[in-house]
Amino acid sequence: MDAEPRRPSIRERFREQVRDDVKAVALEQLAEGGAQSISLNAIAKELGVSGPALYRYYANRDELLSSLVIDAYHDLRDALAAARGVHGDQCDGRINGLARAYRSWARDQPYRYELLFKPPLPGYDAHSAQISEAGRSVMGVVLAVISGRLSAESSDGDDGQAVGVLDGDEVLRARSASSPEFQLAVRVWSRLHGFVSLELGGAYAAMTVDADALFDTELTVLADSAEAQS
Repeated sequence: MDAEPRRPSIRERFREQVRDDVKAVALEQLAEGGAQSISLNAIAKELGVSGPALYRYYANRDELLSSLVIDAYHDLRDALAAARGVHGDQCDGRINGLARAYRSWARDQPYRYELLFKPPLPGYDAHSAQISEAGRSVMGVVLAVISGRLSAESSDGDDGQAVGVLDGDEVLRARSASSPEFQLAVRVWSRLHGFVSLELGGAYAAMTVDADALFDTELTVLADSAEAQS
C-alpha cells in the first residue's frame, strides 16, 4: 500500500501563502512599470510588513524575478496543452490550436510574456538551471503537439499534467539529435515569437496592418511547413 503523502505543516503553508502574496504584488508592479519597478521594500509596505521580514521568503529581487519567470513558463505551458485538439487532430490543426493559444496567452498577459523573452534587468541570469528547465517544459508541449503525442484524445495524469508531454530529458535528446520534429518546433516557435513580439510592440498598429489577417496567413505558412515535413 502506498504511503499517504505528507501533509504540509502550518509553517510551510504559511510560507507558501506569503510567497504567493509577494508574487501577486510583484505582478502588479510588473504590469504597471516593468521588471525594473519590482521592489521588495515596496512590496513589504503594500503587505504591511517590514522590508527585512520579506527577505526570509525571497533573498533578493532576482530570486523573486526567477519565481515569476518560472510561473509564467508553467502557465504558458498549461495554456498550450489545454488547446490540444481544438482545431482538429491533423498536424496542421494541432499547430493551429497551439499557435492561437500562444498568441492569446501573450496578448492577455503581455507583461509576463515580455518577462520571458526580454532580459528583465542588467546582469540578471535568464538562463539558470531552473529557468532553463521551465523553458524546456514549454518546448515539451510544442514537440508533443507536433509529433501527435498530445492530441484531443490525450488525458491528464494524476498530477494534472497532460499525458504525452515530453519531459526535459526528452527535449534535450530531441535537440541534440536535431530531430525533424525539433526543427519544426523551432520554426513554429520562431515565427510565433516574431509575430507576437511585433504585435505587442505596436508595430502592426503603427503600420495599420490587420494583425488578425496577417496571423491567419502565418498559420497557413505553418500548416504548409507541417505538411511538407509529414
